Parts: sequence; structure tokens; C-alpha cells
Amino acid sequence: EGLIEFYDSFKDMFEFFCKNTTIHGTIRLVCSDSNRMKTAFWTLLLLASFGMLYWQFALMFSQYWAYPVVLTMSMHSEPKMFPAITICNLDPYRFELVSEHLVQLDHMAEESIAFLYGINTSASLFHMNEKNIRIKDLSSTGNLSRSSFKLSQNFSLMRMSDHNNRSGKKLSSVGFRLCNATGGNCFYKTYSSGMDAILEWYRFHYMNIMSQLPVIINISDHEEQIEDMVYSCQYDGEPCRPSDYVHFHHPVFGSCYTFNSKGTDSFWTATKPGIPYGLSLILRAEQKDHIPLLSTVAGVKVMIHNHNQTPFLEHEGFDIRPGIATTIGIQQDEVNRLGGNYGKCTTNGNDVNVKLLYNNSYTLQACLHSCFQHIMVRKCGCGYYYYPLPPGAEYCDYNKQPAWGHCFYQLYNRLRNHHLNCFDQCPKPCRESLYKVSAGTAKWPSAKSQDWIRQALRHQNGYNSTSNRLDIAKVTIFYQQLNYQSVNESPLLSENLLLSSMGSQWSLWFGSSVLSVVEMFELLIDTLVLSLLFCYQRFRSKKT
Repeated sequence: EGLIEFYDSFKDMFEFFCKNTTIHGTIRLVCSDSNRMKTAFWTLLLLASFGMLYWQFALMFSQYWAYPVVLTMSMHSEPKMFPAITICNLDPYRFELVSEHLVQLDHMAEESIAFLYGINTSASLFHMNEKNIRIKDLSSTGNLSRSSFKLSQNFSLMRMSDHNNRSGKKLSSVGFRLCNATGGNCFYKTYSSGMDAILEWYRFHYMNIMSQLPVIINISDHEEQIEDMVYSCQYDGEPCRPSDYVHFHHPVFGSCYTFNSKGTDSFWTATKPGIPYGLSLILRAEQKDHIPLLSTVAGVKVMIHNHNQTPFLEHEGFDIRPGIATTIGIQQDEVNRLGGNYGKCTTNGNDVNVKLLYNNSYTLQACLHSCFQHIMVRKCGCGYYYYPLPPGAEYCDYNKQPAWGHCFYQLYNRLRNHHLNCFDQCPKPCRESLYKVSAGTAKWPSAKSQDWIRQALRHQNGYNSTSNRLDIAKVTIFYQQLNYQSVNESPLLSENLLLSSMGSQWSLWFGSSVLSVVEMFELLIDTLVLSLLFCYQRFRSKKT
């Protein structure tokens, strides 16, 4: 009796609630009971208000469970670490182990160009007297590829005509044919540009040749040092040190060096913006033409990227022209994603289903390449040469897997059209730094200064120009300003904002508070208890 209000009837209980509750409008149901029209009007009005209230609640919860985000931008200014810089000389090695096959491929390319265009390129394009690169500790396998590997003649370049175009003009394309293991389901890998077709055809054969090399090649002891490519290196007015770069070889972009790859040395801390406080390089920018048909570009490839990140030079970066001084200003942006219910992202890649084949930190490109390589090994039986291999796999070789090209190009088209699930399995990083680049160029060295600059480089760095064209370039990379923009995701409708919005709607339609909700729960409990008491009384009266 001390906990429950007892009433003689439900009518008494309802009248007590309407007269004493803090919900607006309910008292009108009691005060106007003599006028049925007013009672009906206020009853309908209260029911409509309840309906509108819970309709608004439904909209709020549907928006909340959609987990929308809002982007907030903030500016920060503080000393920060200079990004990693990768440079490549666009001149891949001609390894001695496969040099004979590369010479045969050059002859095939010469014949194909002569067949397609009637041009003799042997004198101007191919230089067979170039020095080959010997790999140490491979004497036992040196004759293996020479005796077993043979260039395939089944992928000849051909020109195809197309008369079914809208303009009625005769168009032609160049390409080569690819078939499956049984010789069926053939298609032509064609290009409207004969230059693109020749380069792709050459790279296709080149990958098969390079698959004869061991997976791990130790070229760190090779006689070519960084001085052969970088004549001068300064950062913040100080000369670079041997510990500031790491060397690796890319099968297409040649000898590469990454400066500040780890981002842990305080030497690379940027304390001031501007050209004098950036990285200044004088580079050799002339091709030795080891393998001329891998690239038609002469110069240097430069890429700015994050620390501990694999540089994917085929997708990013830019080329530096010989005889040009290039100044590159960089501006850093940071992106922070929420992840979880608010979007798909990963902190460090440990929660991604794809096993990364790269030893550096997680990036979207590293995940996509790893995912494609795993599918390639599973579907085609071998791995794509430009990507690392999973354990136990081998690189594709059309002597062993004659149809791997057919399999690869079909898979790559499915990846490009988002028909493979790699884009679903590879989320973006939750936190990443992006670099916006702006560049300016000028002729360098000038006509009046080129003689003494070349003379200074000749005495200091052993520079020896054997070409009539300009074969050096200058690159300066610097922070335009140390301010950086941070873009952060935040929930559009958080729990606190949801409760606040619900309270606002409740106050709008009933002019009440949380205590009014408690009063309604109290009314429900009283109704339930009173119903049980009436049922108990009726049961006892029937029994007696």
C-alpha cells in the first residue's frame, strides 16, 4: 500500500493522472468531460502529437543507425619530419644471366617495328655493346636459363583494321593474340597507338625473361654507387650522409634510391619552410639505354611518399626532364577516418583478410597488389613478375605456363572493372598523410653557366659527359609551409546529440521532460497492478 496508488476504478486512476501529470494537454481531457466534442478534439490532438513524436523518433534512429559522418578541418603548425623521397634513373640493368635472351628480344622488336612501320631501328635504338651486370654467387645457375628458356614466337605483333566506326574512316590497331591452355577462347590485346602496343608486347616478353633470375638479387655490392646518379645532395644546407638513403633496383625504372625512408632521424626534421631548407639534388638524367624499349622517357622518376611505405612508381610520381631545374613545393594533409560502423578502414592492416606481400607499412596499393598476386597464383598457377611472390610460388614463364598471359590480362581487366573482390577486401588506412605538389621549371644550367658547372662536376664527382644533349638535372623539394591541414571524420549524430534531439522533440510536442516519461511508466505500472487486483477479486468472488 505504501508503493502502489489504489483506485476504485480505472476512471479514477486516469482522472488523477490527467490532473497531476506534467504532460501538457492531458488535463483538458478531464476539465472538458461535460463537452464531448472538446474531449474528442483533445483526445485526437494528443494522439496526433504522440504519432508525430514517434515518427520523428523513427527518423532520428534511422539516421543514427546509418552512421553518417561529418568532416571537420583544422590547421596545425609545428615542426615535422620531411617525407620520404624516391628517385629512379629510368635505366634498368641488363643482367648477364639473361643478356642473351634480351639480345634476342631486341632483335625480335627490331623485326616487328620494321614489319609494322618499315623502319630500321638497329642503329639508333639498340646498343648491343652495353656492359652487362653480373650477379654474384650465381655460377651454378648461370647456364640454366640459357639452355632451358626460349623466347616464344606465338605472340607476334600484328596490325588489325577496323571499318565499323561511326565516322566511316579506316582505323587500325596494333596488338598480339592470347589464348588459353587449350588454344581456345582467344582474344587480341590491342592498342590504338602502335607505340603503346610495342611497349606492352616488349614488357610481356621481358617479364618471361626476367623470371629466370632468382627471386632475391643482391646488387648492393655492385660497382654503381649513388655518386653515379646523384652528383650533389643537400638537405637544409647540409650535405647528405651515406645513412640517409637505401638502394633498390626496379625492373622497369632501374636503379632507385629512397631518402629518409624510415623517418626516424632528427636530421630530416623540417623546422623552416622554403627552398633553402629543402632537399636539393643534382642528378644524372641521361639513359645508358640498357633496355631502351621498357620506357621511352629520358630523365629521372621522382616520388614523394610516407615513411616505411613501398613506392609504387608505376602508379604515382612524376618525371624530371634533363637540362631542367625543377622546384617542387609540397603541402601535407592528414586524413583521419573513424572506421568501425562509420566506414571501412584499418589501423595497421592486421585486421585485413589479405596477407600483405610487402614488408613495409599498410597502404591501399600494397593490399591491392597483394590481393591480385594471391588470386593470380591461385587462378593462373604463377605470379606476376612486378609483384612479390607468396611462399612456394614462382614467377610466370610461358615456357612452363603457356597460357599465363591470357589468364593475367583477363584477371587484370576484372580488377580494373572492380569485378574482383580486392577492393572490398582492402580498406583505406584510418590515418594517412597526403602530399599536394606544385612544381616550377627553368632551363638549367643556362648557356653562360653550363661550362663552369660541368667543369665543377667533372672535378668534384668524376662527371664525364659523352652526349651533346644536356644530361643533368636539378631538383629541389621543399615544404611550402609547415602548416598542415587535418581532415577528421566525426559522427554526425552521436549518442549525446541523439538524446538531445529526442528531448527537444518531446518538449516540442508535449512541453515536458524526462520526469514526464517516468510518470507515464508509473501509469502503466498502476494499470497493470490494478488489473491484477480486479482479476484476483473476481476470481475470489466466483470461488466463494
